[in-house]
Amino acid sequence: MEKSCSKLDSKLFIAEKFRHIMTEELEKLKKSAKEYSDNLAKLGKELAKIQFNYKVIENTTEQYWQKRINEFKKYNEKGTEYYTQAHALMNLVDKEQSGLFLLSISKLRQLGLKLLTNMEEVKQNPSIIKSKDKQQSKWSKELREKLIESSNACLHHEMDMNKSFREFYETHLKNILEQK
Repeated sequence: MEKSCSKLDSKLFIAEKFRHIMTEELEKLKKSAKEYSDNLAKLGKELAKIQFNYKVIENTTEQYWQKRINEFKKYNEKGTEYYTQAHALMNLVDKEQSGLFLLSISKLRQLGLKLLTNMEEVKQNPSIIKSKDKQQSKWSKELREKLIESSNACLHHEMDMNKSFREFYETHLKNILEQK
């Protein structure tokens, strides 16, 4: 009887120790998630202030395209920072989904570089952006189409990333962050 009581005490001690460790781990997870979430909200506000619009405007000045390139670089840099923070937050909870999200960040970077390249080409020949120009060469039309396609690809990929993160947040993070 004494041996079984000792085994029971030992099992209870182990269970209590395990519960204590799990509680500590959950508290660490909540603290990290809160920090990452706060940083993400701050980055989101900074990103919103930049107010980059993917819509292609038919402006034929080199200065406009240089300004647009600079704005996109700033937006893309802050966007990459934002999505990297979102990845870090996801990584706390689900390594597999955060890995897929990391691939999306890489794809967004590639799409952004393609858009920048296309904008640089338009900046070199800004008159090609006019869709109403009847004298446009095949090259001009193709470049204009590439610019529109790359701009739309960036926009839609970013929208998909936002949707993916929102869904992940609702399913995995919201409960953790709202627990007291």
